[in-house]
Amino acid sequence: MRFEGTGLDDKVYDISLLRKVLGEYQLLSREQWDYERISFDRKFEQLDTKEVFYLRVQGYAVEGNVDSNHAKIKLLTPILGKHYYPHGVEYGDDEVIPNNVVEKSKSILEVVSKQLAEAVK
Repeated sequence: MRFEGTGLDDKVYDISLLRKVLGEYQLLSREQWDYERISFDRKFEQLDTKEVFYLRVQGYAVEGNVDSNHAKIKLLTPILGKHYYPHGVEYGDDEVIPNNVVEKSKSILEVVSKQLAEAVK
């Protein structure tokens, strides 16, 4: 599932700002990066069904390398997917994702977008 119109698409931010703001909402990069690309993921676990979902904010370096604290990252459209053990996460439009996970993801993206926009004013 793609979240269009979040205000994050195609915006460029300093990586240290992204780590700070996204980290406040448990969107963490951990091992999901290389020198040009980075992904910030938040895990959602449904305790009743044991299903796992991931909200992902992806980006790529337009200046510097991801491993530096001075890189400029251009963000892509945020996505939400379902994890299938042991294969990985599927982000297709045909995935069935609970409404509470979708709404929480939208809420997080809205707040993150506002905080990032205010931080660069």
